[in-house]
Amino acid sequence: MTPVKLYPPKSEKVYFFGTCLVDMFYPEAGLDGIRLLEREGIEVLFPEDQTCCGQPAYTSGYQSEARAVAAAQLKLFPEPWPIIVPSGSCGGMMRTHYSQLFAGTDQESLAGEVASRVYELTEYLVHVCHLQLDDRGRAETVAMHTSCSARREMGLAETGPMLLARLGQVKLVEQERAAECCGFGGTFAVRHPEVSAAMVEDKVQAIEATGASHFVSSDCGCLMNINGRFEHQKKAIQGEHIASYLWRRTS
Repeated sequence: MTPVKLYPPKSEKVYFFGTCLVDMFYPEAGLDGIRLLEREGIEVLFPEDQTCCGQPAYTSGYQSEARAVAAAQLKLFPEPWPIIVPSGSCGGMMRTHYSQLFAGTDQESLAGEVASRVYELTEYLVHVCHLQLDDRGRAETVAMHTSCSARREMGLAETGPMLLARLGQVKLVEQERAAECCGFGGTFAVRHPEVSAAMVEDKVQAIEATGASHFVSSDCGCLMNINGRFEHQKKAIQGEHIASYLWRRTS
């Protein structure tokens, strides 16, 4: 039997690690994630020197380069507060792979300590904040795409749908290929564009088949990939980061 994860009480302060894709392409998603946390009475600290978690280099096999990038992030969270990440992909890298990346180095202990404080945003909102939502939006049907990293590395297939289920005017429909990858995978999409294109085509067909007018995701890489395919096909369906979707419907 899988042990039940024990979550701490809600912290008065948290760090927010924004991620590269949020910074470059979806800044509003980061701001909305911060707004959701602040509305729960939490003081959110955003270390200004943060850059990349190191995942692109790590998953491409460049261990030393990934370690150099990640090492700069370890210094940014000196106080024992939770580190909230609006991405299962970056959260998975930090919580799951930092200990491996720094194993046998003089930063091994620090990396493990930082990793133990990492939470994906929807995880923290559900399991620590016990977030309740007052839906002020119109009735609509939506589909949810949970990234592979959130689903498999962090075990968080349920947290996004749990939040959407708390919106009284939203009908959540499950796509046939809910557990399948959208084909992004960071550098995978660059190295294997034909395979990636076939995978995202399967994904957009599955989302479209639900009849949903909208879809949400908790990972910007997936969001960018799926949205790009819908735009290429000139389809009306568009996706939104779950932080922005929740904030927009409840503020």
